[in-house]
Amino acid sequence: MSNRAINLLVPIVSVILGLVVGAIIMLISGFDPLAGYLALWNGIFGDLYTIGETIRQITPYILAGLAVAFAFRSGLFNIGVEGQLIVGWFAAAYVGMAVELPKVIHLPLAILAAAVAGGLWGFIPGLLKAKFHVHEVIVTIMMNYIALHTTNALIKTVSDGGDSTEPVFASASLRSEFFENLTDFSRLHYGIFVALAMVLVMWFILDKTTLGFELKAVGFNQNASQYAGMNVNKNIILAMVISGAFAGLGGAMEALGTFEYVSSKGGFTGIGFDGIAVALLGMNTPLGVIFGATLFGSLKYGALNMPNAAGIPIEIVEIVIAVIIFFVASGYVIRWLLQRAAIKKEAK
Repeated sequence: MSNRAINLLVPIVSVILGLVVGAIIMLISGFDPLAGYLALWNGIFGDLYTIGETIRQITPYILAGLAVAFAFRSGLFNIGVEGQLIVGWFAAAYVGMAVELPKVIHLPLAILAAAVAGGLWGFIPGLLKAKFHVHEVIVTIMMNYIALHTTNALIKTVSDGGDSTEPVFASASLRSEFFENLTDFSRLHYGIFVALAMVLVMWFILDKTTLGFELKAVGFNQNASQYAGMNVNKNIILAMVISGAFAGLGGAMEALGTFEYVSSKGGFTGIGFDGIAVALLGMNTPLGVIFGATLFGSLKYGALNMPNAAGIPIEIVEIVIAVIIFFVASGYVIRWLLQRAAIKKEAK
């Protein structure tokens, strides 16, 4: 069996195994797996509205996945994507509602504000890592909580004690009447193009620039990079800033597209943490992140239909979705088993 055939079989086998094990779990729990998976399918592709909402759900996952993947490729583990996304959400919403400008200026300005806010939130752990060797995982976890409670306080300040800001002006909105009419008034917006553009930006930075070469080199071996004349500390900080900027843009998609405002949060959105799984599923590559986000976003949104349409409790739904993602993430093991089977077949 050729490597090309194995590469095609691995994701197919992974998904099939996940679906089979998920079906077994539903059967053991006393539920109909066929009805459950039909509800999942209809929740993703059932009509134009659900297709639009699925794509809308995928959009921030792409940017969160890029944020995690960019840090990984630079030798860093950015657990703070959630916090960076939250501050980006607030920054974009605030700029979108605080001033009214021509759309050609206002919308890019609000998006840029989100990227800057996320980048600044990534700068702090990057600086502490570079200058004082403080592990970025610890700092970014703490920064998530600081982001959550700081933005909640700021929301109350700018809304005179309220729990949400005013809606952003139309000049700062990513809303698309074309997509609304096309998808039966779903919340699909132009942010999907921003997310796909950032995929190209990450690819260009890492594979086509000197900066990208240095970031990857520092990620592989800091001592060798320093010996080669690279500024290791600068590259660590830059990697975290760029990663944070991607995450901040994920927040902008929610602030300017999906909701068009920002409200106080009782807990985390979960998008930033899910971005870790998206990056791992995509093997930390820009193109892989698109597929990882598509799988994750589709399952997350489609699963919302399973309790209503099939009567399956949300706890069982979460387990089934986790099992499917687990097998997809276990592609390396499945690849090894397929290669072993191919070798044995050739030896006979």
